Amino acid sequence: MAKKKLIRFKDMEGFPNVAQPSMNDFWEEDFKLKGKWKSHFFQNNNPLVLELACGKGEYTVNMAKKYPYKNFLGIDIKGARIWYGASKAIEENIENAKFLRTRIDFLDKLFDEHEVDEIWITFPDPQPQESRGRKRLTSPMFIDRYKKILTKGGEMHLKTDADSFFDYTLKQIEENNFPIINKFSDVYHQVDEIPEELNHLYTVKTHYERIFSAKGHTIKYVSFKIN
Repeated sequence: MAKKKLIRFKDMEGFPNVAQPSMNDFWEEDFKLKGKWKSHFFQNNNPLVLELACGKGEYTVNMAKKYPYKNFLGIDIKGARIWYGASKAIEENIENAKFLRTRIDFLDKLFDEHEVDEIWITFPDPQPQESRGRKRLTSPMFIDRYKKILTKGGEMHLKTDADSFFDYTLKQIEENNFPIINKFSDVYHQVDEIPEELNHLYTVKTHYERIFSAKGHTIKYVSFKIN
């Protein structure tokens, strides 16, 4: 297993669709692609969509196939996972699906103000209650970071099977008076209520979503605005 990881890490060094900043890139100045992701990395001016903690990148790749007029950037710290999505995007010539290997904590070093049009959080680690929500990706700490990089009117999306995480996020939305765009507490039992333009909620699935669905977990979704 360790040998396979090393091979994949070596592969990704030559992948044109993967950016891997080192820790040194953040000490004294911002990352070189900050403010230039569309023009330099994707080489267009299409909307930029981030998928945080993207895992193997299934959502990033499949959403890119479904919406070719948007740029999808999957972000995860685990390179062995990103390798799967990056490889698939190269094999299928999906030029609007790319990846960034880094910690989400560095978003303000990576993206300029109002550079990002949408942020997706798909099946994140719900984090234990003992953390009091600080590490949750919809906590006030992270929301403040998203506000800086999201365009005015930019959208947040959360898709999860975790009741505690979903309820926590709804509480943040209510306390901050963030306008909700769409909310479905049971995606696969509300298919008839989901508009056609959002059919990806039940047609595009991540690795973990398939596992959770098979176990009978309820899949929940909410989209909202913070700017």
